Amino acid sequence: MSRTITVGLDGSPESRAAAEWAAREAQLRGLPLKLVQVWEPMPEPVALAQILGAETRQYWTERFPRESAEGLRQRHPGLDVTTEQLTGRPAEALTRAAQDAELLVLGSRGLSGIGGFLVGSVGLAVVASTDHPVVLVRAGAQATDEHKTDAAGIPSTATPFHPVVLGLDIGEPDETLIGFAFDAAARRKAPLRVVHGWNPPPYFAYGMPLDAGTHQSLAQGDATALTRVLRPWREKFPDVEVVEESHFGSPATLLIDASREASLVVVGRRIRRAAIGVHVGPFTHAVLHHATAPVAVVPHD
Repeated sequence: MSRTITVGLDGSPESRAAAEWAAREAQLRGLPLKLVQVWEPMPEPVALAQILGAETRQYWTERFPRESAEGLRQRHPGLDVTTEQLTGRPAEALTRAAQDAELLVLGSRGLSGIGGFLVGSVGLAVVASTDHPVVLVRAGAQATDEHKTDAAGIPSTATPFHPVVLGLDIGEPDETLIGFAFDAAARRKAPLRVVHGWNPPPYFAYGMPLDAGTHQSLAQGDATALTRVLRPWREKFPDVEVVEESHFGSPATLLIDASREASLVVVGRRIRRAAIGVHVGPFTHAVLHHATAPVAVVPHD
């Protein structure tokens, strides 16, 4: 695997935002940036109709990637930017590209009036198929969105980053997921906000009352378990400020709420090697569609 930050670029506003985010991430990690454009061959009858003129095709296959790379180099001095064009179905080509990168970045389109974002079939297929982390960036995302406001109440890249937010299931904590979140927070010199949502055991849904004392006991038990899971990571990353949050309620809802003041949201996806079809899980699916910050999906066993 080559150590690059790779971004899928197709000219859309969301892919341009993803490219800018990927450039900033590449600089944080001290890695080169690769712009990948996927050219999907047309069916022969369409190709014969010559709907796409030669000049238009030349622009999208040659000039656009080159101009995009040049613009990123100018806006991010010192960044090593390369381009690559792949042929085939976008989801399959981008999944292969993810396997050869440290991180793949894709765009997600905003849904006006709905308050969420659209992760299309290509993005979902890539997230569900690759064994490497994928970051989804919404259209219109700005570098200043990731930072706190200054004394005048204006966000600025000169101010500290908003926290990195990690959604964590303490019943099955994974080291790859936790390590990714701590590393992201350390690189940004940002706090790590670990959000865990819990609900009473299933038997409380069948008539057993949940009194205040039992609720408090369950809450304390989950909070203690969260502290225990994070203790060795606090020791490994002593400079990272960690904020632990264990709340009663839907984990997805809690994480979506936390995303409003986050520089990055980190969630996991269990790898299903024998499964058929696209699987990202209802929790990750909800966060991908409704989080307002970039979302990193980290696959794990």
